[in-house]
Amino acid sequence: MTPADERDPHDDTESYVVDTRRRRGRMSSPRNPLGGASRITGRRRPDEDQRPGPDPRREDGWGDEPVDQARGGGAAYPAGAAYDDRWDDGGRSSTRQMPVQPSRPAQPPASPPQRPRGAGPGRPPRRVHRRRRAVALVLVALLAWIVFLVVTPLHAWSSVSNVDASPAGDRPARVSGYNYLLVGSDSRAGLSAEEQQQLATGDDAGQRTDSIILVHVSESGQKSALVSLPRDSYVPIPGHNRNKINAAYSIGGPKLLVETVEQATGVHVDGYVEIGFGGFARVVDSLGGVSVNVPFDMNDEKAGINLKKGEQTLTGPQALGFVRSRYSDPEGDLGRAKRQRQFLGAIMRKAASPATVLLPWRYWGFTHSAAEGVKVGDGTTPADLTRVLQAMRSSSGGDGQSLVVPISNPAYPTAAGVAVKWDTAKAQEFFGKIKDDQPLP
Repeated sequence: MTPADERDPHDDTESYVVDTRRRRGRMSSPRNPLGGASRITGRRRPDEDQRPGPDPRREDGWGDEPVDQARGGGAAYPAGAAYDDRWDDGGRSSTRQMPVQPSRPAQPPASPPQRPRGAGPGRPPRRVHRRRRAVALVLVALLAWIVFLVVTPLHAWSSVSNVDASPAGDRPARVSGYNYLLVGSDSRAGLSAEEQQQLATGDDAGQRTDSIILVHVSESGQKSALVSLPRDSYVPIPGHNRNKINAAYSIGGPKLLVETVEQATGVHVDGYVEIGFGGFARVVDSLGGVSVNVPFDMNDEKAGINLKKGEQTLTGPQALGFVRSRYSDPEGDLGRAKRQRQFLGAIMRKAASPATVLLPWRYWGFTHSAAEGVKVGDGTTPADLTRVLQAMRSSSGGDGQSLVVPISNPAYPTAAGVAVKWDTAKAQEFFGKIKDDQPLP
């Protein structure tokens, strides 16, 4: 009986060891002590040399064969070889030989997710940087523009002239709200002969007022108001009997004019603002002209205008003639006062428009032209002038009121000529509401 026939018939255990290491060189098979070539089986013989064959890569021909841990290897025999320790008389094993399975190629590791271009470790993508840079530039530009809007009028304020407009003696008490006297004078000071001819002002000496407006700014939430005091109003002038109100300016300048207004109205005047012919025309030109609705055809040689009825843009000289003319107006001085309030509102509407504010050269020109042509009373601050300008703008947009003192006779004969007589009772009630900061009719 052969050794194969002497196996336990009940022992059907067959073990296989598969070495998945790649062969890097030729390896000699271990010798079978029973003779013949050793058959590789699933178990090693106790007396078998445990070392692998010589490694052709080393000088001494021996070395450890690397083990493919990923394939579960670890045996020191060629990949794919298997043997059994049961041998027949001829040194042949009766154990079945397992076919060698080709090893699978190693899969490359999965590549990490790709980052956007320009995004290093811990840094946002380049697109985010561009967006942040754009936002930062916009914020810097906006801040610079706000600074420009604030600094420009403050710089222009240094060009404003000051006059003494604080009256002496007893003055009405200040109750509530702010009240300012806005005066347009016919002063030719600073105008050359050519400018006088262009503006049709003539060369009259002296100083008179072409417009007198009491500006009321409420502190109680009421609407602001522009109240015209016609220049021919017949009122008492302190120390000079009764006369037309513009005579106060001719006699005693801004100080006597303020005192006259306070005594006639009972209202405390908090500030004084005056603009002359040349300053007015330059302000209009600095805005590129001002649009206004001409109420009727106006042909007045003394004012130097010939305008047709309707909406149109007026230049500086045309605007000056528009607010000065009274001979072509059927309402005379009252009609002129109405047009003056209308045009002042139009100026501020244009000054506050994007066409002015968003153009730095125009905004700069307007503020500095206005400052150079304006005179303010001692104690009148930039905040006071700002309130006056805001009231002028409100009067043209429906948020403010454009009024005239109550009149009883627009053609009242006096020793000083034809004058305007106030309605005494209604005027007292009217100015009492201004003094107490109450709603006006």
